[in-house]
Parts: sequence; structure tokens; C-alpha cells
Amino acid sequence: METHEIEKLARRLLDGDVSVADFAQLIRSAGIADVGEAQVDLDRGRRCGFPEVVFAQGKTVAAMAKIFSALLDSGVDVLATRMTPQQAAELATQFPGGVFNPVGRTFRIPLSGQPPAARKGPAGRVVIVTAGTSDLPVAEEARETALWTGAEVTLVQDIGVAGPHRLAANLPRIQSADAVVVVAGMEGALPSVVGGHVACPVVAVPTSVGYGASFGGLAALLGMLNSCASNVTVVNIDAGFKGGYVAGLIARNVARNRAQ
Repeated sequence: METHEIEKLARRLLDGDVSVADFAQLIRSAGIADVGEAQVDLDRGRRCGFPEVVFAQGKTVAAMAKIFSALLDSGVDVLATRMTPQQAAELATQFPGGVFNPVGRTFRIPLSGQPPAARKGPAGRVVIVTAGTSDLPVAEEARETALWTGAEVTLVQDIGVAGPHRLAANLPRIQSADAVVVVAGMEGALPSVVGGHVACPVVAVPTSVGYGASFGGLAALLGMLNSCASNVTVVNIDAGFKGGYVAGLIARNVARNRAQ
């Protein structure tokens, strides 16, 4: 609950329009939309920088429609991750403004005629880098998430360490970023190489791409965790959303400081 809302409610309490019990209940329940299947956190943008994001996996279309409506009614543009084409097709009939990314498995509903609700002031620049084409689904999830945060996003594809000249050719685009997300499977070496070329945080996202000894992304995860590049931090396997979210948060804060 914003300060002006609390002050307005307190004035009603002093004027006798609201009882002490009702005042306490309103303060407790502020920022929560009870839609039955979910308790939607409408206050997360104020507390954490960006609003709540919907994890679509395992949710019914009916439940998601209620959650989406609650978010839109509170002035938040919707982002849902890990959505199936079937879920997206049904939701598109109820939310025709929704945009489904079948590669990244994301569904976004922007507020009509407005910039992303998460954007307040300068939002910064994020560059997302993939080691190989097979890493693109996770990279697209990161890209869609970073766009939802309001960041300016550039995607640089297929510049893995097997062809290091490709990284060198794209360095000017990468070095201008406020935060870089590097998505890689196999041995997960690319974030360390990128980290040695940029003066900003590198968010490494290991993917489950690779042969048997990659152990479903575990080899890439451990390689990234053991990086000797001091500006590399790591999120979970295939967690494109986490990579895009963290990068968007970093980029927004950097941009705000730069504007000051």
C-alpha cells in the first residue's frame, strides 16, 4: 500500500468512517488480490522493483485468467513463463492483446498504449548472448523477461567458444551493456570469456544442452560457478527468466544512477 493510500485510510479512521477492526483488516489485506486459486501479490513492484510474474506450468487456464485480470486491473502488464501453446491459444481468446513467444514459452499482455508497468524512469540496456542455437529457447525467455522490465534488449546469437572470432566481432555490441546475460550449455565456458571483456555484471545461465557427460546442464552449472572471471554470477539451469529479471534489475538501477 502506497503512503498516500495509508494516509487517506487513516483520515477515514480519525473521521469515524472506518472502525479500528476494519482499518486493521484493510492494512493487512492491502496489496493482495484473492482470486480463489491464488493470492496475487499486487504490492511486489513497490517492494521488489518489478511486479509479480506468473509461472504457467501446472496452472489451469481459468486460474491464470483470474490472475491476469487482477494484475491488469491494478495497472500491471502481465508476464507469464513456461506456457504451452495450448494454454496460450485459450488465453488469447480472453486477452487478445496477449503476445505468445513459442520459442521462449512466454506470454505477455502489455497495458494498452502504455510502456511496461515495471518501467519507472530510465531502464538501462541488457545484452543477451547465446553460445549456440540450441540455447535459444532459454535465451528467448531471458529476452522476453528483460523486455518486460522495460530494458532495451539486444540478442547476440551463436558466438560460443568453438569459434572465438565470433565473440571478438560482436564485442562492441556487448561492451555497451549495463548487464549481460550469457546463455550456454555443454561445458559452459562462454560466460568466463565474456566476463573478461566487459565492465559490467555477467549473469550466466547454464542450459541442459549437451551430450551425456553434461548431466543435463550440471557440467555447465559447475563450470560457471567455478569461473575465475570476477564479474560472473550464476542462476539455475535453464532459468532464463531469472537471468533476464536480474539483468533488468541491474540495468534499471545503473540507468537511474547515470541519469542522476
